[in-house]
Amino acid sequence: ALNRLQYALLGEAMRMVEDGILSPEDVDTCVTHGLSPRWSFMGPFQTIDLNAPNGVRDYCERYLPGMSEVLREQDNNRTFQASTIERIDTAMRAKYSTTAIPMKTAWRDERLMLLARHKMECESIDSKWNDAINQQTSSLINAQNIEKK
Repeated sequence: ALNRLQYALLGEAMRMVEDGILSPEDVDTCVTHGLSPRWSFMGPFQTIDLNAPNGVRDYCERYLPGMSEVLREQDNNRTFQASTIERIDTAMRAKYSTTAIPMKTAWRDERLMLLARHKMECESIDSKWNDAINQQTSSLINAQNIEKK
């Protein structure tokens, strides 16, 4: 499942580079500063649930037509050109050489461990908010049940 989701994002990222929409650096910036901060602690469905005043249904009513149009335009069977792969590799090599990959891998692993530690430290905050949300939800359900009687 993880690879399928990753391949979908990676395929679209490569299409955007190949089509001249974004540079490899711009794609990485978009994901690093756009998607990953929120996706580090919630998934795509909770993200859209919180991006419309009335949740997922409201989000889909507002944005699904435009989203569907973009999805129709995407060619998920595209074979990527060698020049696209070379352009992306060149962008990465401008940041660090292939001999530095083990060091960058160690940097990544340390960052992931720090993020995991941070997420564990946030469990008390999550618990506080979840308790408050559950209490509010229970109160609303009880009020609705009283109204039905």
